[in-house]
Amino acid sequence: MNIVGMYSFNNGKEAIEAKFNAEFQEVQQAIEAVRGKSHKTKTSREKTMPGKALYSPKSLNIAFEAEFEKRGWRNQRVLCDYSTQYYTSGYAPSAKTRGAFRDIDFVKNKVGVEIQFGKYSFMVYNVCAKMTIFHKMGLIDVGIEVVPLKELANEMSTGVSYFEQIVWDLEHRGVADIDIPVLILGIAV
Repeated sequence: MNIVGMYSFNNGKEAIEAKFNAEFQEVQQAIEAVRGKSHKTKTSREKTMPGKALYSPKSLNIAFEAEFEKRGWRNQRVLCDYSTQYYTSGYAPSAKTRGAFRDIDFVKNKVGVEIQFGKYSFMVYNVCAKMTIFHKMGLIDVGIEVVPLKELANEMSTGVSYFEQIVWDLEHRGVADIDIPVLILGIAV
């Protein structure tokens, strides 16, 4: 895969280059080591493109996981201890919330990386909520969000998020006081 787009949110590129250049080099190497064309293994069952060969997010995620793990990056998971104090009086939930967690795909030396081939809402959640939570917990200082360019997303199932979307949203949203530095990387085959 090739990195063909970079967007620096809240000075993400500058922060990463200043303090985490070695980690950034590893991220670039891991991305470039994934052979994208070998992951066009999914056959569409969607009405808009029946039978079309598509890139498989599952296969791509497995390949990225292998490349990041080779370089010492690990998934970071935190358990969620949900409070019941906000239920209205007398309400007792029927479902247990034990075992709930949040995770970030890869963490190394306070750099958090998310690879996102999912729906649009997950891309925004990663940057605007999840990375902030992991920062507040002291687990990361900066984030890197890896997403496909629109041309690659067009070769995947419908609804996959893409680089141009998140750049537009973040530019129009602006930076909030709680946002951490995040570098958005757009990738293509």
